Amino acid sequence: MPPQSKPVLTEGEGLHGAARVRAVTAIALAVLLALLDYAIANVALPTIAADIHVSPASSVWIVNAYQLASVVSLLPMAALGTRIGFARLCQIGLALLTVASLFCAMSHSLLMLSLARAVQGVGGACIMSVSIALIRFIYPHAIIGRGIALNGLMVALGVGGGPTVASIILSFATWPWLFLINIPLGVTALVLALVSLPRTPVNPGSFDGVSAVLNVVAFGALIMAGDSVAHHAGAAQVVALVVAGVAAGVLLVRRQRGQTHPMFPIDMLRIPAFRIGTLVGFVAFIASNLFMISFPFTLQSMFHYPPATVGLLMTPWPVGIMAVSPVISRLSDRVPAAILSSVGLFMTSMGFLALYLLPPDPGWFNIAWRIMLAGMGFGIFQPPNNRVMMVTAPPGRSGGASGMVQIARQCGQATGAMCVAMAFGLIAHDAERDCLGFGAVVAMIGVLCSASRLIWRPATR
Repeated sequence: MPPQSKPVLTEGEGLHGAARVRAVTAIALAVLLALLDYAIANVALPTIAADIHVSPASSVWIVNAYQLASVVSLLPMAALGTRIGFARLCQIGLALLTVASLFCAMSHSLLMLSLARAVQGVGGACIMSVSIALIRFIYPHAIIGRGIALNGLMVALGVGGGPTVASIILSFATWPWLFLINIPLGVTALVLALVSLPRTPVNPGSFDGVSAVLNVVAFGALIMAGDSVAHHAGAAQVVALVVAGVAAGVLLVRRQRGQTHPMFPIDMLRIPAFRIGTLVGFVAFIASNLFMISFPFTLQSMFHYPPATVGLLMTPWPVGIMAVSPVISRLSDRVPAAILSSVGLFMTSMGFLALYLLPPDPGWFNIAWRIMLAGMGFGIFQPPNNRVMMVTAPPGRSGGASGMVQIARQCGQATGAMCVAMAFGLIAHDAERDCLGFGAVVAMIGVLCSASRLIWRPATR
């Protein structure tokens, strides 16, 4: 059915039967591609650096360019989605992701590859900023938790499965194939999105370009300040970035006050359940990235596994999330997030602690069950926490809520990465192992934040 001939859905109405299956498949594939593109390059950085003749330190920008572009674009893209339609923005994101993948594969310099990765990051932001908002329209309100659980599963498969996919591709092909594989998958996802995603109500008001620029400066400067601290940059550079970021943030909040649909959702952050959900998501992803980034170093330096095996040994994380997904997709609509998310993060904390306490010469099974325990816990935590954030959002604010879910995730991941870099620079011995201990502590802080919802019970579960 041509996009303009589709009926406009209202929130909570939902699609049914085959129409829902097609729409959910389109979103799932889009989210999986966006997150695979984020994670897949990490394993290949040494290979890419050698091939394009740059230092390992410089090659980090291949990852940073994607993440920075994605974070600073999320809220502006969410606001744009409310004006042009969530489905159309998702389709634009898939097109950007696919075209940029071709340029990544053709790149022969760090500058060209980093620019192409930045475009990929913007494309990923287009998709991720509206993915959960679309689920709010595709699923009836009574079972929205199932859709959010599926979205969380795709996020986990993308981030956790990226190293595994990269290891498999690099075992028989060169690094450009990490990006070339996206082209047929991206075209397939785009066609499916064009024919199956529903039309959603639009707010035809003008796009606030000034707020978008302030948002980019605020998030971009603060993330770069954190990265500068992690890499021991000069104090003047760090202070300048912090001042610029804070000043832009203050101006952004002042400009957004009183707006009906603010780009930075200060209206929703006044809602206790939404505010706590955002905080818990941020803390949880700090913990997860403390593990995801540091543990491959542990496997190589302490336990002497080859790089190809490292990616496979990380696989129990997404497998654990997949294992609990069918159950948690139903429970998240029935059991309060204060209970489910707290139990999940407690399991994740115990999994990280068990990894920290690994014996000197563990076998693969001894490693795998600990990672799977942590992954199962994360799979239990995420859907109910995201559900709370979405169902507490006022009518017409699905885009802003969806954007904040992703902001919490990506800012948490960025902070976790900075913490790992700082630990590697400050701790002389076993820094990678200590990161697991830090991850266990941070996850336990997330448990306390989540459980606080049991004490003063915000307006919704």
